[in-house]
Amino acid sequence: MIEICRKTKETDICVKLNVYGTGKAKIDTGVGFFDHMLEAFAKHAHIDMEVSCKGDTHIDDHHSVEDVGIAIGQAIHKAIYPVQSIERYGNATVVMDEASVSCDIDVSNRGFLVFELPVGGKVGTFDTELVEEFFRALAFNTPLTLHLIYNRGKNKHHIIEAAFKALAVAFRRAIAINEKAGIPSTKGVL
Repeated sequence: MIEICRKTKETDICVKLNVYGTGKAKIDTGVGFFDHMLEAFAKHAHIDMEVSCKGDTHIDDHHSVEDVGIAIGQAIHKAIYPVQSIERYGNATVVMDEASVSCDIDVSNRGFLVFELPVGGKVGTFDTELVEEFFRALAFNTPLTLHLIYNRGKNKHHIIEAAFKALAVAFRRAIAINEKAGIPSTKGVL
């Protein structure tokens, strides 16, 4: 189990994870909707993950959401790099009722995010613009190349949840063990 703890003036975070787990999650970020999304991510990625965050949510949820993305990215980085004997690429399209979101990733050691989800406003009390902040922090701190593309849907909760689940399945596929792959790069290094 990999552990990353990160403390700033705005947040105090501890993340423990096993990328080859069974999907068990214990999440407490102080941001209910975000906890729900991280639980879905862990379940469908088959990652065992514990996240605790004490943040300045009396201001807003921004620091907690972004900093949790940083810490999870750092923990994943510690768990999978240097990359060897994995598929490297993964993709998935996940539907959630009327919503459909596609995710493509490259465990590339190069952080990049393409985020094309029509979210804005709120889901309950959650500010949905923070979804992009989380995915950016995750992509740049893992690092990996991450594309999240909206296909259809109207309900913001469904669109966002489909995005987290699509990332989970794509990630699970990308880190699948493949002994034949060796270092999965024509450069010989990632």
